[in-house]
Amino acid sequence: MPRALITGITGQDGHHLAEFLHGKGYDVYGMIKGQNNPRAAKLQEEMPFVELIPGDLADLPSLVAALQIAQPDEVYNLGAISFVALSFSQAELTANTTGLGVLRMLEAIRMVGGAQNNPIRFYQASSSEMFGQVRETPQTELTPFHPRSPYGCAKVFGHDIVVNYRESYDMHASSGILFNHEGPRRGIEFVTRKISNAAARVKLGLQHELVMGTLDAKRDWGYAGDYVEAMWMMLQQDEPDDFVISTGETHTVQEFVEKAFAHAGLEDWEQYVRQDPKFFRPAEVDLLIGDSAKAKAVLGWEPKVGFDELVKMMVDNDLALEAAKANRS
Repeated sequence: MPRALITGITGQDGHHLAEFLHGKGYDVYGMIKGQNNPRAAKLQEEMPFVELIPGDLADLPSLVAALQIAQPDEVYNLGAISFVALSFSQAELTANTTGLGVLRMLEAIRMVGGAQNNPIRFYQASSSEMFGQVRETPQTELTPFHPRSPYGCAKVFGHDIVVNYRESYDMHASSGILFNHEGPRRGIEFVTRKISNAAARVKLGLQHELVMGTLDAKRDWGYAGDYVEAMWMMLQQDEPDDFVISTGETHTVQEFVEKAFAHAGLEDWEQYVRQDPKFFRPAEVDLLIGDSAKAKAVLGWEPKVGFDELVKMMVDNDLALEAAKANRS
């Protein structure tokens, strides 16, 4: 059986990837940070097939130990301080985990598996936030980076150090430049889930308004379940490389709000939504839209879930969750 180690196992992508790899017959190991991590019990309940290993992207010896325990064929580095807004207030922590954490994991792989022709294949979760103030539209693997947040800056370092280790040490290390990908497992602090959850709660009479930042930002939104398949596909290639993973469509935050509230049966969304400047970022990313032609040509990957279906999926999930919670109280 192939063996995989996933960092960020408790996040949205970690959940989807663990399920996907288990379905492919992998032994799945998940690295988890901290003693008595509150998410560990829930993860074990949902996915008893995952073996959890302690480790921290800020601590190299723990990464070496995790690799020695798991003995993986593949490492998927999904762990990060991944909330863009938080990165402005905790920039150093973001740089240390999201940026230097990639370097530490690559070093750990070198130490455990040897410097040259390392048998461990490595996937790095790069991000469309690296493009930031975009230089061209749509964005491809060759588009220059201009990050607009500490998170985006940290992701650029992580991306570039993967390229450096691939070229310097002949490592099978690939990066997926993933554009926004969402789903029912997305954390409530992220704008898409904040919207879908608010639409559900307003519909059920559990809250009265949704307070937002900008509604004009445009994003390329896909389904997380589709995107983790692309991660796996990258590590099955003979040669490592970097790939943009996106839908090739862009929608405003306002479109997401309109469709979410409409699906919940609330056509006049404007009476429930107001903007507050405290949710505006110091530097905003106005437009992201990816060109995944390379992924389609080389990997044979294409997104399956469209924007409308994604919004409906998230609202339906939150309607069910919030109704169940209301019934229990």
